[in-house]
Amino acid sequence: MSERRSPTIRRRRLGAELRRHRDAARITIEAVAERLECSASKISRIETGHTTATPRDVRDMLLIYGVSGAESDELVQIAREARQKGWWHPYSTVLVGAYVGLESAASSIRQYEQQVVPGLLETEEYASAMIRAARPDFTTEQVQQRVRVRLGRQSLLTQDDPVDLWVVLDEAVLSRPVGGDAVMRGQLKRLVEVAELPNVTLQILPFSVGAHAGMDGTFTILSFPEANDPDVVYAENATGGLFLEKSDELQKYSFIFDHVRAAAMRPEESIAQIAKLAEEPLWKWRPRGSVGT
Repeated sequence: MSERRSPTIRRRRLGAELRRHRDAARITIEAVAERLECSASKISRIETGHTTATPRDVRDMLLIYGVSGAESDELVQIAREARQKGWWHPYSTVLVGAYVGLESAASSIRQYEQQVVPGLLETEEYASAMIRAARPDFTTEQVQQRVRVRLGRQSLLTQDDPVDLWVVLDEAVLSRPVGGDAVMRGQLKRLVEVAELPNVTLQILPFSVGAHAGMDGTFTILSFPEANDPDVVYAENATGGLFLEKSDELQKYSFIFDHVRAAAMRPEESIAQIAKLAEEPLWKWRPRGSVGT
């Protein structure tokens, strides 16, 4: 069992295995629910990883499917591990815990961002300013909680087995002085520093590209170290986020990301431009146009 794997990814793997065994046994969700004297929706949510199954639930389900021995014991153990709390649990009221759980288990992350610096790359000051602006209804404590979580997530980039991060930033991200001159300058310097890590690739998609494949919005593709854990796409919007797992959806977003990064400036050019902006806050005076114009 990989140390990287979170309770979220364990629930996801467990649900997929239970669904596979149920399909192999040719038993309907309704029949399982009747045998276990529970609702069909509970079985469905267990199979989709949206709820945690107890070890007894898992053992009883596997008995119905005719699964026993070492395989049953392994899945019951996964159920026990899935009930553990992730480090982000105390902050579960202020963020989508499922995303952080998947992110903490990922071996690689590909991200296209249209509006703001991604959480894994933000400074404390930038994160605070962005959250305050985006959520004026938040109390000071709620803002601080969100900031603490974002900073905690960043350990993924420097841990012993760090995640591979590839980010394409729309030029608009660099053109918007979140928090003012000093905060934005500090954030740009932070981007340059993080880009020096061997597991981080950073590119700018300039305005001069015009229309491009990623214009529908920001998204993240999460990939995992084990072949049995398929990729997940997370598309965020003002009301929350959407997880996409179907093969055609994954292919679509992988295609989009490949086209976006191909259209973007090369990594070394991108970092040089960000470093220049960090020393000369061009957003103060430059006309609308492309990076470097």
